[in-house]
Amino acid sequence: MSRRINFRLAVLLALLLAGAAHQIAREHRPSVLHPGLRLFAYVTNTASGTISAVDLVRLSVAATIPVGPRPSGIRAHPTRKEIWGVSSETGEIWVIDAPEGKVAARIRVGPAPFALDFSLDGSRAFVAASGGGTVVAVDCARRSVVARAQVGRRPWVARVTPDGSSLLVPDRDSGTLTILRTADLGLIATVRVAPGPEHVVVLPDSSKAFVAAAGAGASRESSGQVSVVDLKRNVLLTNLPLPGAAAGLVLKPDGGELFVPAPASHGLAIVNTWTNEIGDQVLMGAAPSQAALTGDSHWLYVSDPQGGRVIPVEIPLRRVLKPVPVGQRPGVSRFTPGEDLLLVVNEGSNDLAVIRTRTNSLITLVPVGDSPRDLAILAF
Repeated sequence: MSRRINFRLAVLLALLLAGAAHQIAREHRPSVLHPGLRLFAYVTNTASGTISAVDLVRLSVAATIPVGPRPSGIRAHPTRKEIWGVSSETGEIWVIDAPEGKVAARIRVGPAPFALDFSLDGSRAFVAASGGGTVVAVDCARRSVVARAQVGRRPWVARVTPDGSSLLVPDRDSGTLTILRTADLGLIATVRVAPGPEHVVVLPDSSKAFVAAAGAGASRESSGQVSVVDLKRNVLLTNLPLPGAAAGLVLKPDGGELFVPAPASHGLAIVNTWTNEIGDQVLMGAAPSQAALTGDSHWLYVSDPQGGRVIPVEIPLRRVLKPVPVGQRPGVSRFTPGEDLLLVVNEGSNDLAVIRTRTNSLITLVPVGDSPRDLAILAF
């Protein structure tokens, strides 16, 4: 009788352990996944000229893909199973075939590109070649440059407006915002803004743009200013004074508020985009920098490179929660589809932090390459 009881207990214990293991696996598995779907994070390794392809189910690096010196500007293509980025030293776009895990194409665009953007339908990519003062349009299917425009001395990025009609190009040396037609790169207007512009975001109705200098490289006179540009009349409305130079610009999906982390002021400025005024300021961390906002605008996660942590902020209450320790010098962060995981690139410790957003807890650190800087996520 005792043997039978012991056998039943052993079977019951095995079933309980199996159930627990299954539940833990489900906790770690992004909710967006279904059988046959793969979810990967692609991390640019600046020093080694490679991309780390991180399997987000196994939480490990599946491949290391050589792309060229100083990769940056990494983006998932909106309609194709591809990852696009640029090499600032070779002046080219590289395209990774995600299922194959290798570079499928290289496209020469001009000296010193840093970022790219796509048209709404994904048919074209737009790149600012900072070293040549040009912007190029690339046919994504044909892998070729189809248009080129001269825009200034040092264009930094090229951003497509939400309505898809215009391309906004801040020029760091000229202190201007150039507005081009996406159809043919024809000039619409050039608007003078605060010195050293780099970051740019646009309201969902494409009526206004907000432009700011980067915190790390901003000049003294541009420090703490965000330029507001009326895109209907193509004029500068105002230069908003902020408590410190912007480390980034994060806009609510409805466009109502703009969040501006300012490392020098140890805080976050919140801009009312309807009135073009500072609505609130929230103190946090040693040097708050780049941030990620949930789709419902309830949570903002702010990287604090000096503190080696990510700080959750409950936006409706303006409440700062307990920081989540990650690695050294956390920077860019992105949510996985479904927003159950937040991925954070640790530039100092050469790894990728994986945070469970439901509990604001660190799951693991995945080692990647040398000097990781940027991140893109693709399900395929």
